[in-house]
Amino acid sequence: MANVNPYETPKAAVADTTQHFQPVQLFSVSGRIGRARYIAYGLGMYLLIGILGALLAGLIGPIGVGVMWVAILVIVFMLTIQRCHDFNTSGWLSILVLVPFVNLIFWFIPGTDGQNRFGAPTPPNNVLVLIGAWLIPVVAVVGILAAVAIPAYQDYVKRAQQKQQR
Repeated sequence: MANVNPYETPKAAVADTTQHFQPVQLFSVSGRIGRARYIAYGLGMYLLIGILGALLAGLIGPIGVGVMWVAILVIVFMLTIQRCHDFNTSGWLSILVLVPFVNLIFWFIPGTDGQNRFGAPTPPNNVLVLIGAWLIPVVAVVGILAAVAIPAYQDYVKRAQQKQQR
């Protein structure tokens, strides 16, 4: 205990434990994007371009609709290429977006933890991204329930009215 200095710096190896994130690049084919952002940004861009396309179609006619669909296709491919990069595959896999129902694999394949050959992961999702990502499944389930319940209710009302008339 004679030669111990209580004010001496520690001898333990200390590593930098902060995780580095890359910024989200919406209009780029490089970088990565996670599942929740892919769903939320895809929905947001689809709605935004749809509204702008409808306004443009009202102004210049069918050419505006064509411009809208080309813009949506370009944005979808940009987001899907980044999504492919997130699970460490080539962006060429984004061609599967054109195959109905197969394109849903991009919603379910988890991304690579940490850094991969396409860069660092994106920052954690905020509340708005999570709300946007959960909006699609909730709307789909409510839509299916409404598609079943509304005709059944209308049939019930029709049969009830027929019984009252007898």
